[in-house]
Amino acid sequence: MKITGIICEYNPFHNGHAGHIKKTRRLINDETAIVCIMSGNYVQRGDIAVFNKHKRAETAVMNGADLILELPTPYVLMSAEGFADAGIRILDALNICDHISFGSEANDINLLKDTAEIIMSNKAGAITKEQLDEGVSYASAQQHAANILMGKNADVFKSPNNVLGIEYLKALKRIDSKMKPVTVSRTGGEHDSDTGCSASAIRKILLSGDIPEALLPDSVIEICKREILSGRGPVSIENAEQALLSRLRAVSDFSEILGISEGLDQRFKKNVSAEPTIESILMKIKTKRYPMSRLRRILICAALNITKEYKIITPPYIKVLAMNDTGMNILKQARKKAKLPIITKPAAVSKLCETSKKLFNLESSATDLYTLAYQNKNERTGSSEWRTSPVIINIRV
Repeated sequence: MKITGIICEYNPFHNGHAGHIKKTRRLINDETAIVCIMSGNYVQRGDIAVFNKHKRAETAVMNGADLILELPTPYVLMSAEGFADAGIRILDALNICDHISFGSEANDINLLKDTAEIIMSNKAGAITKEQLDEGVSYASAQQHAANILMGKNADVFKSPNNVLGIEYLKALKRIDSKMKPVTVSRTGGEHDSDTGCSASAIRKILLSGDIPEALLPDSVIEICKREILSGRGPVSIENAEQALLSRLRAVSDFSEILGISEGLDQRFKKNVSAEPTIESILMKIKTKRYPMSRLRRILICAALNITKEYKIITPPYIKVLAMNDTGMNILKQARKKAKLPIITKPAAVSKLCETSKKLFNLESSATDLYTLAYQNKNERTGSSEWRTSPVIINIRV
């Protein structure tokens, strides 16, 4: 049996995600199993997920995935490079995946591979550093290097899914992974846009009080309705504003927070104390050099006390969120070959290394903050990370 990995957020899972899984199977093998590395309760754009991680994992298994593993919060809240690197490392550590599949606007794996090679070169690195020293953003510096070295092919960097795909390819090369990359066409609404069938547009509809049923699989619609009825969603960073402000104002030193650089610590310290809302804090801190998504990630990292040490700590364990029968068989196979410990029961953390314990405790704190965004006060209980087991769904045989 072939096994293919997908790194994702599914915030929320929609028809485009189901299409990616189907296209992946057609491209590789109709019987290929799908293992997903999914963001937990926080997402890379610097926000909290619209529904909690176990429910989002459940929707994925209901719609074609077999095993859902968690990308721990510190890595979710890194740049695209850090996000991709951690996801690839977890997939590679399973030691059973044959392929990794990702969507891209280019839909040309050879172009993306060539681009990754060029952008990892010493020449590109020197150009990028020179631009960074002049005060431009990393994305702009990388685009400048690509323009010089690639000519018209540098346009590949203008599409967000291409950029993330290139980061996956860089990570594969960095760790010398044997997984073979494949890409499928990314269609529909633009990534992170408020139009079309993008996840961002769907979140906007959900947060307005409606469910965009035409854009979601039937099983996702039912789970959305259940979560809304229970008062566990949809949630957004605004729902947790008071809790976030409380944690942020307790931070005495921003200098060691993940993502902070070049005086940003003082800008955060000043405005966290002076401003009354999350939005006003971010607007006061924003400059041309720092995109809003990076500032949102830093803000959440500060609230969760996620420090720069995670830039050098690679994921120390693999945690299961959901699976079906096929996923359970994959898990049995992985337990014999995996390079990292696999967690299905939270209590097992007590037998792991101190780095693993520290990360799991951080994840528990992150979940506790997340639940404070629930509308139903009775659902805002603490320590749920220690009580929640993987979702098991009997769909595929």
